[in-house]
Amino acid sequence: MTDILTDIAANGVATVTMNRGQVHNAFNEHVIADLTAALRKVGEDPGVRVVLLRGVGKSFSAGADLDWMKRISGYSHDENVQDAMGLATMLRTLDECPKPTIAVVQGPAFGGGVGLVSACDIAIAADTATFALTEVRLGLLPAVISPYVIAAMGERACRRYFLTGERFSASEALRHGLLHEVVPADGLESAVDATVKRLMECGPASQTAAKELIRAVARRPLTTDVMLDTAQRIARQRASAEGKEGVGAFLEKRDPKWRS
Repeated sequence: MTDILTDIAANGVATVTMNRGQVHNAFNEHVIADLTAALRKVGEDPGVRVVLLRGVGKSFSAGADLDWMKRISGYSHDENVQDAMGLATMLRTLDECPKPTIAVVQGPAFGGGVGLVSACDIAIAADTATFALTEVRLGLLPAVISPYVIAAMGERACRRYFLTGERFSASEALRHGLLHEVVPADGLESAVDATVKRLMECGPASQTAAKELIRAVARRPLTTDVMLDTAQRIARQRASAEGKEGVGAFLEKRDPKWRS
């Protein structure tokens, strides 16, 4: 049975699904490699407009697989670094995917599962979902996922949840910025569909450029170099075929070509 499933619908919505429900979609080095490859593939596919990340069964993802943890406990320092870089590469691939990404969180997300949610552009969860950064309860650290979790939740919230390893609710995750939307479990698919619809109304090239813009500007002081970089980015987009089409469609009171 394939651990990672990929489906691309006719409308350009790609769904990447963690298919390990029997172990709560926990991942090991093989799942990490397969998920990295799947994310890279849909990101490079010109026919893909939006990427949904899902997990089958009751859980979104429990993070690290127990058998994997047993194996890596015997690794040398260098082997541990190499292994951890696989997870780091997967998260970076998700974070830098050129297409809009949505985490569809139907159930618990723990440890590395929280990292996956944090690395997506948009995160929508059922109100029954729960979250935890449990690494310290095992004498470990949420190190590799930390850049994404801290960016999503903020330093203050992470000072609590990194240190206690406690579970927190979907409403708390929403309050701290990990989630964008929390809905009743039976309304999760409708909420995802509504967000996909909004994303599909926008220019795909401008969405990719917007993601690059955020990475270029976030957490940097507003220097002259940053100002010039942002001016150059909008100049390029204004002169692009998509930019001209979007403005032209607005002025002519018609839908742009990407909506047809």
